[in-house]
Formats: sequence, structure tokens, C-alpha cells
Amino acid sequence: MHIIDITQPLLSCEVYPGDTAPSSKRVKTIERDGYNLTDITICVHNGTHIDAPLHFIAGGAGADGLDLSAFYGGCTVAQFSGEIGAAELAPVLADCAERLLLKGGVLTLAAAELLAESRVRLVGVETQSVGTDGDMAAVHKTLLAAGIIPLEGLRLGEAETGNGKYTLAAFPLNLAGADGSPVRAVLVERK
Repeated sequence: MHIIDITQPLLSCEVYPGDTAPSSKRVKTIERDGYNLTDITICVHNGTHIDAPLHFIAGGAGADGLDLSAFYGGCTVAQFSGEIGAAELAPVLADCAERLLLKGGVLTLAAAELLAESRVRLVGVETQSVGTDGDMAAVHKTLLAAGIIPLEGLRLGEAETGNGKYTLAAFPLNLAGADGSPVRAVLVERK
């Protein structure tokens, strides 16, 4: 079995402008206390993470209320650059798994609207946010309202493009009422 880790290191990850940067502090040490113990401070949107509907939809599900089957299964990895419009995305959606990982590129609102009509349940991007600067909130709202979970901050450099080559595993933490969650995302190569 070949596993590709597509997760950013959490404590040294990219941080979306305005989000709290992750930090850690060793509060117990083997030398002083007989064991090590570390506290961490993070934003639930640091590093590689998912957005729950509650992030943009009042009364939406939190990270603990999501259907875990969306985070595990066959996926399609597709290569793009720049803004991804509906015309660029349509050929990929014609033969796409329920989980779509975008290697390069960011979604426009038109692409998000097309995704909302598809069978995709999760869409992953390498950037810290799934949408373009001008359409960020609208892209999120469109995806989340359609039941599509954004998976953001991926590292897909080692992943090959294509459909059915990998199984994705990217489970959120069980954070009651949280609007997002860090994940450990991996691709397992299918034999």
C-alpha cells in the first residue's frame, strides 16, 4: 500500500490573513516533571482543514454533525491553474468521483454553481480558501448549501491526476459546534 500525506504541518502551516496563527508551548518536561506535555493554540481553519456549513450558514451543521462518509472514499485529482470557471470544470465532472481534489486553481462562483448540481460531496483545494478573492463567501455558501464540504490547504505535489487512482481519507476532529476542523488528509493509492 502506498500512502501520500497531503496535509500541511499544523504548527508551521500557512495561515489565512486574519486567522489566529497556531502556536505550541511545552508546559511539562521530562527533565522537570517526568513527562512531556504540550498545549497548542489553533484556529479551526489553520493548515489543512474542512469547513462545516456553520462557517457560512446560520444554524448549519458543525464539524461534529457531518456525515463522515464524505471524508473517505474514491477521489478524482484534477490539474488546473488560475481561476476555475464552469467551462474548465465541466469536462472533469463528466467522469468524477464523489470527492474532487483540485491541484492548482481556485473556484469561481460559476464553477461552484456547477459543482452544486453534480454528485460531488467534497471538493479540496491547495489554497487556504476554496473561492476567489471576489467570490469567497458566495463560493462557500453555494458549496455548503448544496452539501459539498470544502477541504482547504492541501499539498497535492506528489498526487497524480486522474479518476479512481486514490482513496481519500480526511476526517475532521469531533469538535462540537465548531465551524471547521483540522484534518490529517492522505491519499491511499488503489491497486
